[in-house]
Amino acid sequence: MSSARTPYLLRVYLGLSSVLAPLWRWGLRHRLARGKETAASVEQKLALAMASRPAGPLIWGHAVGVGEAMALAGLFARLAALHPKLNFLITTTARTSGQALHASGLPPRCQHQFAPVDTPTAAARFLDHWQPTLALWCEMDLWPALIAATDERQIPRVLVNARLSEKSLAKRRWGRWIYQALLPGFRIVFAQNDQTVDALAQLGAAREHITVTGTIKSLSPALACDPVLLADWQRALGARPVWLMASSHPGEETLALQAHALLRQQQPAALLIIAPRVPTRRDEVMALCPPGTPQRSAGAPLPTDAGVYVADTIGEMGLWYRIAPVALVGGSFAAVGGHNPHEPLALGCAVLHGPKVWNFAESYDSLDRLGLSQPVSDAGQIAVAIKAAWASPSPQEDRRPADPQMEAMLERLQALLD
Repeated sequence: MSSARTPYLLRVYLGLSSVLAPLWRWGLRHRLARGKETAASVEQKLALAMASRPAGPLIWGHAVGVGEAMALAGLFARLAALHPKLNFLITTTARTSGQALHASGLPPRCQHQFAPVDTPTAAARFLDHWQPTLALWCEMDLWPALIAATDERQIPRVLVNARLSEKSLAKRRWGRWIYQALLPGFRIVFAQNDQTVDALAQLGAAREHITVTGTIKSLSPALACDPVLLADWQRALGARPVWLMASSHPGEETLALQAHALLRQQQPAALLIIAPRVPTRRDEVMALCPPGTPQRSAGAPLPTDAGVYVADTIGEMGLWYRIAPVALVGGSFAAVGGHNPHEPLALGCAVLHGPKVWNFAESYDSLDRLGLSQPVSDAGQIAVAIKAAWASPSPQEDRRPADPQMEAMLERLQALLD
């Protein structure tokens, strides 16, 4: 957008971000000294070092979290199959997101780098280098200087996977002026639900540009794992019945252990793998487990005869979902709102969940109706559902249903490229 058309408060933001650019550099150097950045990530965030840009059209997508980055990778994989000459770039802000992308494998003709800090200078260097044909923002991680620079270069932009609850809308109302400057410029906004449509309209988005598509996390590629390690685990487990407490939060490990005690009364060899969402909670989780419980971060690479195993590492959920035929997906009993059910389903793992799944409400509603996920409310119901899954195991293949809304979204994106 030209300076004449740039809203006054956005011009103020851009001016301040230029003046405060040294603070960005100081902050990144401080994070580097604390081991939270690498020399390469700092250079990329300052837009001082970037990979070579391939020839031809390029779609750039930006995401903040691991789930959003993986969802973009799945979306780009679908587009790559439809457009053999199209290139892709995914930017993230967190190191864990980049690590997850590289661990699972980037889509064809796709690169990853860290997003530039939100100053006009860094944004200009980034966009002048990559020159994207189309820009995609995933969810609500909107950076004003980067968006303004995108508009100045007349690069069409799309918002995908937008989701706003009443609580998150209330937090954003104080900064409504910035959203009123940014949201109208999106050619298309793909929202997860009707509630988000209303919230985005209140923040300034053009209602006629918004389409409800559900979550694009249903497109996320199957999580990767080391095939040698998987074979080692399968040999060590033999015919033992296994289940997984996936991405657990405080209180959920206790519930899982109660259910496991019921299961062990009939299946003494049963194994429960607990994978806490935040591995730094390992001491808290271990204190709940029986004495002698093997712990992955403490050097227990394979299961023992113990009935519980604590998988307190990052980036190995692809292994645990392949080993366990059934998983209780966490964040659904704690006040978190649930985690992605499409990840276990992509690997043929049956899904159980608690009642608090508002982050994926539409997905769980649909999957419950199709019998691909099952709500449970207490330890007894969990034990019954796990025994049923053990008795009728699902094939280890992608169980995610076809999604007409995702297909419609892909058609809309292709139309922008034609």
